[in-house]
Amino acid sequence: MSPPTRHPLLAFYGDDFTGSTDALESLARTGLGTVLFLEPPPPDRLRRFPGLRAFGVAGTARTMTPAQMRRELPPVFRALRASGAPLVHYKMCSTFDSSPRIGSVGRAIDVVQEIFRSPFVPLLVGAPRLGRHCVFGNLFARSGLDSEPHRLDRHPTMRHHPTTPMDEADLRLHLAKQTRKTIGLLDVVQLESPRAAACLRQLLDAGTEIVLFDVFNDRHLTRLGALIGQHANPGQPLFVVGSSCVADALTAWWRRCGTLRVRAPKLSLKPASALVVVSGSCSPVTDRQIRRALAAGFAEIALDTAALVDPKTRVSEMDRVLHAAAPSFSAQRSVVFHTARGPQDPRLASTQRVLKRLNLRSAATLGTLLGELLAKALEQTGWRRGAVTGGDTSSFAARALGVEALEYLAPIAPGAPLCRVHAPGQAADGREIVFKGGQNGRDDFFLTACQGNPPAAARRRAVESAQPGAGQR
Repeated sequence: MSPPTRHPLLAFYGDDFTGSTDALESLARTGLGTVLFLEPPPPDRLRRFPGLRAFGVAGTARTMTPAQMRRELPPVFRALRASGAPLVHYKMCSTFDSSPRIGSVGRAIDVVQEIFRSPFVPLLVGAPRLGRHCVFGNLFARSGLDSEPHRLDRHPTMRHHPTTPMDEADLRLHLAKQTRKTIGLLDVVQLESPRAAACLRQLLDAGTEIVLFDVFNDRHLTRLGALIGQHANPGQPLFVVGSSCVADALTAWWRRCGTLRVRAPKLSLKPASALVVVSGSCSPVTDRQIRRALAAGFAEIALDTAALVDPKTRVSEMDRVLHAAAPSFSAQRSVVFHTARGPQDPRLASTQRVLKRLNLRSAATLGTLLGELLAKALEQTGWRRGAVTGGDTSSFAARALGVEALEYLAPIAPGAPLCRVHAPGQAADGREIVFKGGQNGRDDFFLTACQGNPPAAARRRAVESAQPGAGQR
């Protein structure tokens, strides 16, 4: 890590776990000493990590109601403000997962701005290295890194999302359903013009409270970082909202102006003896990744999720799947435990009926159980490496694993890094785990996570991850 400073340059809150690890990667891969915590760290815990320049807290706001945000966000953001960081980032998904009822970005802005009272709230959602592009206020996204970009209201996954379906690609219109604050746009033509700063000043002079910035490619990042960073200072930290593009833009600017002088570390993904995967994603991208892994020899264990979430049958189902995996464990054969194979899996409907009858939350219940399953598998096998998939379930899985903090180890796919786990006294402590959103990565993701990168692929992925705005959530 780089030499210590009095205050961190940046503090962030991730609205779900995989988004938080995405932000961790965006910062750490540039050489900026960064640690991700599951709870706001007291000063003595920060001091355990010499050279810390940025830190984050992995949250669950993506699954919160507006009332829950009102209760739970203020203490976290008061702690982030107290760190002295001149910039505080609300890290949200680059597919703008939100609605007026669940994960409302608008309500989060309303609540947190009462604490910061920033002169305006910059909003950066596009993330070029993730295949996310915001153009004239409309968001386009790939469905996995091997697909073409789709306008978000025509995206094969996001338009059918079970909790936050996207029926509007214009982010100003989408956000206007969640907040009464005025929303302006600095579009791609203005951003590329010499008058970009003057255009921003015109928006602010007109009383614009939230400014959405277009971002199409990596060349825009340094300019975006400068436009945002010039409004930040420790006495009045700037509250910023957006995807990992915020970190990409700021680190590009910090490097340009000399604030960030350390070189990006040369990290490679080394092979593991075997990989245990617990998948809580119903994304077609994850389904393709599972299919590729099975074709390469991974063992498949389909979870009876309706039985798993029911307290009456939970223990027997957990015992069943671990017994079914035992021969693969003994043979050092990688295993995938999954709750669904794509969005049409019949287990989804039957499980929802059980959850509704028992008045249980899907993400919290399944995420916790997947974390417990992974802990048991790691303990039984002694394997060093694991993977959790599903943006809505990963935070609960991490808590079930006893995770206190994560440090970046190596890139696997943009936005889904391999991390070293700090979980004192738990089976996961010191293990290497990747937490992956359903849309992240190429079809060979699990093979890469286990086998590491062959030399040619390692060079290609290193280039992808090391772009100044170079990752997917």
